[in-house]
Amino acid sequence: MAASHTFFLGVILLLCWISIGDAEFMKYKDPKQPVGVRIKDLMNRMTLAEKIGQMAQIERKVATTQVMKDYFIGSVLSGGGSVPAPQASAKDWIDMINNIQNGALSTRLGIPMLYAIDAVHGNNNVYNATIFPHNIGLGATRQVFFNLKLEGDPDLVKRIGVATALEVRATGIPYAFAPCIAVCRDPRWGRCYESYSEDHSVVQAMTAIIPGLQGDLPANQRKGTPYVAGKDKVAACAKHFVGDGGTQKGIDENNTIIDHNGLFSIHMPAYYNSIIEGVSTIMVSYSSWNGEKMHANQDLITGFLKNQLHFKGVVISDWEGIDRITSPPHANYTYSVQAGINAGIDMVIIPFDYDSFISNLTTLVNNNIVPMSRIDDAVSRILHLKFSVGLFDNPYADLSFADQLGKKEHRELAREAVRKSLVLMKNGKSSNEQILPLPKKAQTILVAGSHADNLGNQCGGWTIDWQGDSGRITVGTTILEAIKSTVDPATNVIYSENPDTAFLKSNNFSYAIVVVGETPYAETDGDSLNLTIPEPGPSTIQTVCESVKCVVVLISGRPVVINPYVPVINALVAAWLPGTEGQGVADVLFGDYGFTGKLPRTWFKSVDQLPMNVGDKHYDPLFPFGFGLVTEPGSA
Repeated sequence: MAASHTFFLGVILLLCWISIGDAEFMKYKDPKQPVGVRIKDLMNRMTLAEKIGQMAQIERKVATTQVMKDYFIGSVLSGGGSVPAPQASAKDWIDMINNIQNGALSTRLGIPMLYAIDAVHGNNNVYNATIFPHNIGLGATRQVFFNLKLEGDPDLVKRIGVATALEVRATGIPYAFAPCIAVCRDPRWGRCYESYSEDHSVVQAMTAIIPGLQGDLPANQRKGTPYVAGKDKVAACAKHFVGDGGTQKGIDENNTIIDHNGLFSIHMPAYYNSIIEGVSTIMVSYSSWNGEKMHANQDLITGFLKNQLHFKGVVISDWEGIDRITSPPHANYTYSVQAGINAGIDMVIIPFDYDSFISNLTTLVNNNIVPMSRIDDAVSRILHLKFSVGLFDNPYADLSFADQLGKKEHRELAREAVRKSLVLMKNGKSSNEQILPLPKKAQTILVAGSHADNLGNQCGGWTIDWQGDSGRITVGTTILEAIKSTVDPATNVIYSENPDTAFLKSNNFSYAIVVVGETPYAETDGDSLNLTIPEPGPSTIQTVCESVKCVVVLISGRPVVINPYVPVINALVAAWLPGTEGQGVADVLFGDYGFTGKLPRTWFKSVDQLPMNVGDKHYDPLFPFGFGLVTEPGSA
């Protein structure tokens, strides 16, 4: 009996020793090991199914615990407007993400899931987040350094990157699909507001947002290697590689017809800066270059980006990007998977039909059509990214940064960005009749226009929902509210969205502020061949400005048709898409700060002139690139 007891005890001890020994040799779980050693150890343990699972990114709506476990899914995203609940709190987001993470960690190897979100002007899917001006507005800012005006304001965008990273981390997310470094060459493109400028040098300067999001690259860090400084930073994504802003007639996802020199001198330079800054990921463009889909362009993705530029980060597809390699999309999905993966794409935003992607890629590898070396290249890059954001050692999100969401200091920063982004294009019908800055003390002033008291309109697309929306969609300050809080308490402010002539004549207005512009849109829905302001915007301008001394504030994601109305307008301000902090508009209108912004894009006279960019042979704009009147602070 004693001998039997001793035998079983020995077996138990042996099993414990084997278990401990196995744990000791699981180097990928040991934070003391170098990252390269951890990645090599983990990859040696992974099956083909586990590797292909890492390459799959799926939408949160289908990311159940069981799916994560059964398919070894590597990453999950929120598409535009995809949230755990309407007006979800930071805790709601964190609970959802941790629940998905449970599924990933329950797999054999326990490889943590990476969560991603489009945070293109703040953490813009999230209610109560600070919404910064869209990139076109940031491109209008200028930094003065020893009396030299630099392209853009890199210090400002870096600080915005820092704040955005904190607000993204507030919701438990370590990866942001930003910045967009497109060089928009035609304002008819529906994504033009996501581009800092038509001039690549401005876009290059604005890559300073990357160290804001990720942290400053250490001096000893190898160039081209992904880097994220800590739990308060996020992995960034430079997008969309390459030429997305140069498509014919600005048609989204279309064909960029340009020679090699044009592509590399206009659309490529900001990628050099991004890689030098240590950007973690690069997203491929839906568009084509001279007829070849970028998602299938092996020469540029592998040959140039990975081999020549030595980019060591993750190359990610766009949403259903490989599906769109064929026309119509998904017509030959097996071919699309083959072409996209062999081109050099590492991580694929599927986002729903994960079973088809995984089964197709598995067959392609087993049949030696996609080489195993290509899979290993992709997975090693993905694992490096996960180690760099700290997921292996801290896989679960927590509430550490929850108080950063919509933080007062971030809103003040957004307000500063709004002030610096405003471009004054006209100030008085002659140099002797300047109307700005406006007096705070007046008997009665009129505020009019569809965008004066509409937070959704002033934020634009990619805000709460993918396409954006109208009305009180989140927390913020409308321009009307900002005006009311800025003027003298004795000043009577009357708001009428679209007043008629009788109303205007029956009131003795000292002056009027008319706020009109584009309604929200994103991507293809924003493509426009006419670039007109929707009614009643033009009618409001004509009616009000013919009766009252007026300032027109344009809310738009690009230059729009304004030439017919300029003669009747006393002062004209391009406010772009300023975001939630409308107070920044009033700060400058009433002279607490001066106008300093410069046009990041050429403002055309007629759409017939398009495309027209600075440096073109027949350059005849209404307002040229870099134009912007300056005023000194001080109320009139």
